[in-house]
Amino acid sequence: MTISAFDHLACPLDGGPLLRQDANWTCAAGHSFDIARQGYVHLLPVQKKRSLDPGDSKAMVAARQRFLNAGFYQPIADAVTAATLEALPASASCLDAGCGEGYYLRRLAAAVPDEQTLALLGVDISKWAVLAAAKQDKRPGWTVGSNANLPVQSATLDRVLSMFGFPVYAEFARAIKPGGMLIEVDAGPDHLRQLREIVYPSLKPERAEERPAPAGFTGLPPQTVNFPLEINGVEQVADLLAMTPHGYRASAEGREKVAALSALSVTVDVRIRRWVRDDQVTSE
Repeated sequence: MTISAFDHLACPLDGGPLLRQDANWTCAAGHSFDIARQGYVHLLPVQKKRSLDPGDSKAMVAARQRFLNAGFYQPIADAVTAATLEALPASASCLDAGCGEGYYLRRLAAAVPDEQTLALLGVDISKWAVLAAAKQDKRPGWTVGSNANLPVQSATLDRVLSMFGFPVYAEFARAIKPGGMLIEVDAGPDHLRQLREIVYPSLKPERAEERPAPAGFTGLPPQTVNFPLEINGVEQVADLLAMTPHGYRASAEGREKVAALSALSVTVDVRIRRWVRDDQVTSE
């Protein structure tokens, strides 16, 4: 197998192609972006930030890294990897849009067969997430950027992953090649239900959701990944809460209840939806 960094990057200021020159990426208009010593590049302009430090915090990224590296979500990673590799061209490219600390791209890279060449790019709005990803695997490209303005050239990706993230379908449609695929993973109705029952006074009724295909895509049958998870240890229970949105949405009382637990049994329930990019690409 050959794993490399995806290099069809686009300038976040004018959309033009970026070319790597020594320790920076530069476009024809003269915009230049330095490559950090850890190997990632920051392509989120200050004027497009909504806060000084957007995305997941350093503590949240560290909690997710510990939890995922312990293997708790490996069945999800295995299912996503299988969906990504199915019918993949021998030489292909894949973007994880909202890559976090890079767990799912690392699992994908580990499963690539010998005959496959795969260029990988992880994009996340959190500099802490991208820094953690770059420290763990130097082969993919890692970029601080936004799904609302993906720093990639149009129609250059065979696969895009959206893992529990914030999909921007028009941008995904622009970036994916005709016949390429968006693989979207969302929480199902029972996902971490036991944790949510602890931290919230009540849960809203869940409704079965039949999702229409986004513009420019055709849907394939969805897949469900559902399994029980036993978490033992105060630290691992705390990491689970901290890595999810429930960590900051919960009340102080809810967080205290979780902090008192030395073990927790939860259900993991996710939906994997596959959207194939239509053959006719138009400007979105």
